[in-house]
Amino acid sequence: MDRRPLKNRTGIIHALDIEDLPRAVKVAREVEPYVDAIKLPWLLIMVNGAAAIDQVRKEIQLPVITDFKVADIPEISGAIVRCALEYGADGITLQGFVGGDTMQECIKVAHESSGITFIVTEMSHPGAERFMQPVGEEIAKMAKELGSDGIVAPATRSERTKEYRKIIGDEMLIMSPGVGAQGARVGDAIRAGANFEVIGRRIYQAENPGEAAKRFSEMITEAKKSLSARASQ
Repeated sequence: MDRRPLKNRTGIIHALDIEDLPRAVKVAREVEPYVDAIKLPWLLIMVNGAAAIDQVRKEIQLPVITDFKVADIPEISGAIVRCALEYGADGITLQGFVGGDTMQECIKVAHESSGITFIVTEMSHPGAERFMQPVGEEIAKMAKELGSDGIVAPATRSERTKEYRKIIGDEMLIMSPGVGAQGARVGDAIRAGANFEVIGRRIYQAENPGEAAKRFSEMITEAKKSLSARASQ
């Protein structure tokens, strides 16, 4: 299978966190012009089966990232990554706290099939501050050392995203969830160094998901312009 590259056109990855497959396909089609990738959750797969990954992917021309946050021993985690890619995923998220041996196996399996990996440093909800944040910087260092394509850093704490960018440099990607419903403002994570802001409920729960995605893409374009202007000063 030819993997679709993740290109930064709009700076948005849409988190399609719903379980209704026909609705998921409909929303994916509507938002396609205004987002850079579709991120699919475990929920959709548990309800509809792994074939749902390919069903969504066939309806659009965007890369599909499975948001599985894989967290098991190396052998099991590698098998999950392999399965996700075989069913049509272009990329997958991994939980960095399980350690380097698991991450190394997942990255190896993904890269053998030209898939991309994003390692979670800390999540965007308040509870992540207690257990994940204290080790987040070490996870980011590990992700860089092991050759992950990118990391996941919280848009809800954009100052943390700024620190993660310093650790990983400019070569790796950062996707930042928590924009909108969780409270992060559109554009803040981009200004802090993220490549993509992850927006879910504010798009798929909107009366017109396509229009909502378009509006957010315009806001992120403005954030990118302000960032470029600041860099040129």
